[in-house]
Amino acid sequence: MAGNDSCHPVATDSVDASIRAGQHYVALVGPPNAGKTTLFNRLTGLRQKVANFPGVTVEHHVGRARTQQGREVFVIDLPGVYSLDARSEDERVTADVLTGAKAELGRPDSVVIVLDATNLHRHLLLAAPVLALGLPTLVVLNMADDLAARGGSVDTVALAAQLGAPVALVSAAKGDGIDKVMQFLEGSLARPHSTAKRVELPVLQDLPGCRTWAGQVGTKSGYRAPAPPVWTRRLDGIFLHPWLGPLIFVLVVAAVFETIFSGAQPLMDAVEKIIVASGNSLAPLLPEGLLRGALIDGVWNGVGSVVVFLPQILLLFLFIGVLEDSGYLARAALIADRTMSRVGLQGKAFIPLLSAYACAVPAIMATRTIENTRDRIATILIAPFMTCSARLPVYLLIVAAFIPETAPFLGPIGARTAALLGLYIIGFLAAIVTAQLLRSTILRRERSTFILELPPYRMPSLRSLGLRLWDRALIFLKRAGTVILGVLMVLWFLANFPRTNGQPPDPEHSYAGHIGHAVEPAIKPLGFNWKVGVGIVASFAAREAIIGTLGTLYGIENADKDSDKLQEALRADLTPAGAAALLVFFAFAMQCFSTTAIVRRETGGWFWPAVQFSYMTAFAYCSALATHAIVSARL
Repeated sequence: MAGNDSCHPVATDSVDASIRAGQHYVALVGPPNAGKTTLFNRLTGLRQKVANFPGVTVEHHVGRARTQQGREVFVIDLPGVYSLDARSEDERVTADVLTGAKAELGRPDSVVIVLDATNLHRHLLLAAPVLALGLPTLVVLNMADDLAARGGSVDTVALAAQLGAPVALVSAAKGDGIDKVMQFLEGSLARPHSTAKRVELPVLQDLPGCRTWAGQVGTKSGYRAPAPPVWTRRLDGIFLHPWLGPLIFVLVVAAVFETIFSGAQPLMDAVEKIIVASGNSLAPLLPEGLLRGALIDGVWNGVGSVVVFLPQILLLFLFIGVLEDSGYLARAALIADRTMSRVGLQGKAFIPLLSAYACAVPAIMATRTIENTRDRIATILIAPFMTCSARLPVYLLIVAAFIPETAPFLGPIGARTAALLGLYIIGFLAAIVTAQLLRSTILRRERSTFILELPPYRMPSLRSLGLRLWDRALIFLKRAGTVILGVLMVLWFLANFPRTNGQPPDPEHSYAGHIGHAVEPAIKPLGFNWKVGVGIVASFAAREAIIGTLGTLYGIENADKDSDKLQEALRADLTPAGAAALLVFFAFAMQCFSTTAIVRRETGGWFWPAVQFSYMTAFAYCSALATHAIVSARL
């Protein structure tokens, strides 16, 4: 009887040493929530980088582990899977790497499979097809501390004899047992020998056969399952309660964003002061003229106006990491499924959409875990509607310019806070409306099954969180130093040329001014002038670029969201109706080259990116037009 899980042995192919250039590499594989990435971080530390597999944008980590003998081994952290019978993009990549289908990598020299020791019977289902590959394999039973604390046990020697592969009982979070993993990486860990009859790997492609095999192995290895986690059951009684759970979920999300708004401000102020002070120190070291203007005004101050938001972005990723590592994020996805199913999405879309509040790029990449292709594309198409961190500086600049700080709204909630929350809400509502539209038109389909394993609650690892934040900081700074830097340099040139007698032109008569006047007829109904038009054009590459662009056009140095001069300039050129329209336009428009590129790679062509860009631009324009008319009529 055929099933979804393939458990038959796979033929072993020779490694193409010429493609691999002789580099020894180990594939790290395991089911989701088994602690695989925690082990990877423990082995490689900061000696790692994020990359995408050629031909498909599936993010993975490549790291270098140095053994006690000084040997350096490359470790690839593959996406978490439950079987090698690929259904999602993540599972397909893992299966291709392990079976050698990725020609640019070849088959790995060895495999480390990470299983949850507290769920051994279920996780052994993945061990069968991996061991059948015939590669040197180390079976890591992670969460040994949790197993012992809950009264469980396993005879690792007996288990190794049954599997025909060495077994290490470890706690990746605490570092216990890592020495045995290092011994395997350096090749000094011997394959187990035993006279006991070994349970043969299943040869049938059916799930019952795999379960019979896993049960036999567990029994012959003296595995005693741990007692159910008491606190997990107690907390689930609260967090998954029919009405209390959703209420807690809303409060958690609200608390996260409130903390991001208030908690990051001191750090952002400190970064801003460092950027301004360093720019002022560098300026006298450069000769006056084009070079100083290009480097200080175009590069330093422009990129600095974006880098200042790094603390806020990292704080958001910190909260997402804590929620994920603690086990709550899986519960939140289950809660969200009840609501999201009504608009044509499934619970697995929740995590990518939540990530989109930080950045749409990793959010779109995270949709790979969604098996149903139509669900995945729908999630990709609506993810940019979530209010990413790139929109925040624009929101803060315009809100601060047009809403007094002391303006009341409702009790302790000020008008500025209400405006920001309102912008987050309308972005979410636009995503819901779009999902409904897709469900009833081009992505019409039947309701897909939502299956999600709920991990036990755990204390997040500070080491793992720290490495994750470091990783995201490098990604953000790379973007600031490439896409945004390029845009700002081009805009600096457009705003400072053509020159007459060596002098920069009036902004209105610069190349940038010509562009602004060219688009002004289209944006004038929205209440925008030519300067805002140039900023909008620049923002289609990166939303944050509008602040540096306006600063350049208005001749304001060190312009950022808190610049009083830039706020005054906006108040002089925009009416309140125009300001409201600009906020709405930025809430809905597709303004990010990086996101468009990722959508193209994830969907395999330009059709869906073109649909997404056209729809979101039209939606933004029509919404801004309506906003301008409504606000104008009420004032």
